Amino acid sequence: MASPLEMDLMSASGRSSEKLSLPTLQSKMKADPEGYNSELSLIYNQFKSSLELFLQQAALNFTSVSGIASDSTVAKDLGDRTMFLAHVTPFYPKELAQFPNELVRFLESSAKNLPSGLRVHVTQALILLINRNIIDIKETLEVFMVLQTVGDRVLKTLAFSHVIHSIKRMNQKHKNDPKNRALQNILFKMLQQEDEAKAKRALITLCDLHRRKVWFEDRTANAICMACFHPSPRIMIAALSFLLDFEKTEYGDDSDDSGEDEPTTPQPQVVLNKEAVYKATHKGTSASKKKKKAKLERVVRSMKKKQRISSAEGTNSNYLSPLTHLNDAQGFAEKLFSRLQSSKERFEVKMMMLKVVARTVGLHHLILLNFYPHLQNYVQPHQRDVTNLLASVVQACHEMVPPDAVEPLFKQIVNQFVHDRSRPEAITVGLNVVREICLRMPLLMTEDLLQDLVLYRKSNEKPVSSAARALLALFREICPSLLVKKDRGRPSNPKARPKAFGEVHVDSNIPDAELLEEDDGASSDDDIDGQRDDVTTDGDNQDDDDVDHIEEGGSDEINGDDSDLEMDGGDGNTEEDEASDEDDYNSDVSAEEENEEGSDEEEINESKTKKRKFSTFEGQLNAADNSLRALKKLAGENGNVSSSASDGILSNEDFQRIKELKAKRDARSVLAQHGFKVPSAEKLSMKRVDASTLEAHIKRKYTKEERLALIREGREETGKYRSRTAVKQKKTGGSSNREKEHKKAMPLVAKRKKIAQARVEKKKQKRRASTQFRGRKAWK
Repeated sequence: MASPLEMDLMSASGRSSEKLSLPTLQSKMKADPEGYNSELSLIYNQFKSSLELFLQQAALNFTSVSGIASDSTVAKDLGDRTMFLAHVTPFYPKELAQFPNELVRFLESSAKNLPSGLRVHVTQALILLINRNIIDIKETLEVFMVLQTVGDRVLKTLAFSHVIHSIKRMNQKHKNDPKNRALQNILFKMLQQEDEAKAKRALITLCDLHRRKVWFEDRTANAICMACFHPSPRIMIAALSFLLDFEKTEYGDDSDDSGEDEPTTPQPQVVLNKEAVYKATHKGTSASKKKKKAKLERVVRSMKKKQRISSAEGTNSNYLSPLTHLNDAQGFAEKLFSRLQSSKERFEVKMMMLKVVARTVGLHHLILLNFYPHLQNYVQPHQRDVTNLLASVVQACHEMVPPDAVEPLFKQIVNQFVHDRSRPEAITVGLNVVREICLRMPLLMTEDLLQDLVLYRKSNEKPVSSAARALLALFREICPSLLVKKDRGRPSNPKARPKAFGEVHVDSNIPDAELLEEDDGASSDDDIDGQRDDVTTDGDNQDDDDVDHIEEGGSDEINGDDSDLEMDGGDGNTEEDEASDEDDYNSDVSAEEENEEGSDEEEINESKTKKRKFSTFEGQLNAADNSLRALKKLAGENGNVSSSASDGILSNEDFQRIKELKAKRDARSVLAQHGFKVPSAEKLSMKRVDASTLEAHIKRKYTKEERLALIREGREETGKYRSRTAVKQKKTGGSSNREKEHKKAMPLVAKRKKIAQARVEKKKQKRRASTQFRGRKAWK
């Protein structure tokens, strides 16, 4: 018996002999859209009538609350026709032009009153239309955000994943800034609403897109940071959790909305070496070679991707933190700190707010003087989560803060944690915190306090002594003068001192350019020695010309040096001045001695220039083709043109050489300091302080029972000890390979060769026995 729908379809299409269901009709309409216009209009009219009927039932409160069961057939027919029309809409764009807007209006008006199945079907149909670019996501984003607040867990997951993946797909090839701004405005407006459910879903969406680096600009970061001032505590806690790099942005029971990427199957790790490349190109069949080459290409792509990520991120651990993109960091910190002071939330929430304020102060080098006295209220050894609190104290210290503002807090940490009656764990934490604070603000430490703290290196407790030695090593590098002479050791820079408050070093030249000059000066003597061996003279005239040229340049250089000495206030004079001084010998004896020293220096310089030999100009020019710096140096020697050191013009190879020399210098200094290196202020501010590094890692000694248990546990894996003969006797599975070699039958050629060798040996022994001198017997 045919259903009414099938009868209508057959009468509309004129095909009374065949029965058509919706899936069959859908495939036929996709194959021949023009031949099924009547069926389309019929199903579209049925959709409209079912929609009106359902809306009338909803208006009459035709639900289970009134005691009357809702008509499930109407919802089922409406869901089937909705999915059918969504599939065929791309083939009938004119006839179904209003269908997407009708779905959007239907969900906006009665999403909360729909049955769960019908609601999911209509949402899936709308997602299908968006994926086929029939309707824009900008028109449906607000609807999908509202659907997440309905209370249906399946629908919430479906709508959230669709929003995330649609925006990610939209920005996959290139950033679509106009559309991104329109979507961001919708989410920002929802985030500022007082409705907690909508604001929370907007915040979760923004955080997930920021974590995936889809929306990684300043607007999204500032919107997430401004959510810390939302009137709802749940929204504030969720924003603080994300800013503190917590694993989940939700707070409460919404544990299924993490929005993480789908877990990928781990691929086996392949090392790209010469053997793998050789096997991929020379060994195996053509099919196996093709597979190996494809595998190598995947490995190369993954390595390049890792290199790009590492070069983009660098060593910055807070690269993903929105706090680095704050437009008004000072205003944000002051506003959040004022909310912290007036907050009546529980202790965990206050600690989160305190951590965010401290990290913002450290990242942007802010000055928030009221923050440090507030921290003094919590600095106690018995305080809960005291290590996290002390990590925040360290994070909030930087070189721009006046030492007078932090000094009371610093003294309180020392007095509360570091004393003889304190526990070793507390002393270790106190010494580590003092070291970290002094690394950022060394002006806080005094000579007497440092000498007292360094004495803890003689403690019997290993964590305490190691923390004190770390503090001693730090001040050996940054300020050895505060230490006693016997504690200074051999510092890398004995005259090192910390910068005064407000002192700034401004580079007047290219950083580390002096390394290039030092390297050129060190290599110039080697170049001259190498050129002496390569010089070929055509006669004495050529040598004389070179010497004359050198003498002229040398005299110019000497005169230039004398003029510099005169401007500097020295007493180096020319030969004419020497003659005049000799006439007036009795007038000034000291001036004559100084002039004689100056004349001696000139004679030495002239003798040096006369002894030098250079190659021809053409040879120098050919050698200078390899380096722009060598060409500049050659031009400076021959034409009195200023070199790159004076004009400040460096080539790309010069900068690359500076990098190499700087790396060598850093490696040399690290080796000299036994691996210890003081980081820069920028690295310290960007580095997140881990509270676990401040704690004492005390390794407790095992008792005798525990040691025996560990020994027995290791013996269980190896089994009971048995001798080799016992193992051979109980061995099963046949003889070993060594036994089989003894029993193996030798080939005929090997047997004959062995017999022949034995005969030769016997003959040699007989020959030796007959000719050997046995000596005489002593009794004969």
